[in-house]
Amino acid sequence: MIYDYKEEDLLFRPTNRFLSEETMSWYKNKSVLITGGGGSIGSELARQIASCAPARLVILDVCENGAYDIQQELRIKYGDELNLRIEIVSICDKEKIEKILRENTPDVVLHAAAHKHVPLMERNVCEAVTNNVFGTLNLVEACEKYGVKRFIMVSTDKAVNPTNVMGATKRMCEMIVQSRSGAVTSFSATRFGNVLGSNGSVIPLFKRQIANGGPITVTDKRIIRYFMTIPEAAQLVMTSGAMASNGELYVLDMGNPVKIIDLAENMVRLSGLKPYEDIDIVEIGLRPGEKLYEELLIKTEELDKTDNNMIFVERDKALSCKLIEHKLEILKEAVDTQSNRVVKKALMQVVPTYHTPEEVNENAINSEEMRIVAGV
Repeated sequence: MIYDYKEEDLLFRPTNRFLSEETMSWYKNKSVLITGGGGSIGSELARQIASCAPARLVILDVCENGAYDIQQELRIKYGDELNLRIEIVSICDKEKIEKILRENTPDVVLHAAAHKHVPLMERNVCEAVTNNVFGTLNLVEACEKYGVKRFIMVSTDKAVNPTNVMGATKRMCEMIVQSRSGAVTSFSATRFGNVLGSNGSVIPLFKRQIANGGPITVTDKRIIRYFMTIPEAAQLVMTSGAMASNGELYVLDMGNPVKIIDLAENMVRLSGLKPYEDIDIVEIGLRPGEKLYEELLIKTEELDKTDNNMIFVERDKALSCKLIEHKLEILKEAVDTQSNRVVKKALMQVVPTYHTPEEVNENAINSEEMRIVAGV
């Protein structure tokens, strides 16, 4: 199967460039460390940061393959002009994280490392909390200890009224970030939705299914999602991070949502085939923890504007450090049991907006807004 289209063709809108000269100059001559730097978002952040002429770029990842790939790409493009370092380490290793921050003295940390696959995390709850929550805590504390000026966390729309473990862990991370005082390090988090072509997204899956002659499997024909390209996501993270002061939770305007069934049909047509004739599309049922729609709807009356008309600030009151410490203790005691059931129960206790997908999806079905957006 030969694909003669770009992933951008699936957006149902024009792509945008958000990285201004002002933002690029903010990163210029700074030492920048990117966690998860070998992943889809992390490697694009590395490309964009490299174009800003940083004093040093440190790519940190537990997976050597992705880190190696972006290292070779940047070396070919920039050679010795780019001061590039690669660190292979897990964010769960507190001592090594501290050693790396002490030795590399970054001005800015862009935190993109996380376990993100929803169905996998439903079956690996202990690991999801250990990596996403306590790994983030390691970074936050190390940044404060070694004088990092700014910490920018990549979050997700799945953190909004989460229905799955992954989304709940990211919501807990947001609360950790927002609780910090900003006395040494200023902290912020940026939420966005699905990224076209990222690892584990529906686009590569649908491509493989089309190449194999079908069928394309859609969990539910009513599902809607917000999409943007990898460069769009990376540039908006960088832009929001540059404008942050402390404690902001940024929300990106990702335009109108897309029905997954429309996306699948369009991919078949762009492949020169006819949906339901050459390639069938079948419904297989919602996966564990899956929502019918993600809640990244931009309601400007509930958000604060920024100088960038694509970026808003969520009005979300920060919790005290004492309360966050109490929540973390509950999670730590649960993780020590190594019981997924116990950890999931604890996660629901510390993240009060975490509900079952059945409850949220039932509300979505009865929502007039959902019916209008989804066209059902």
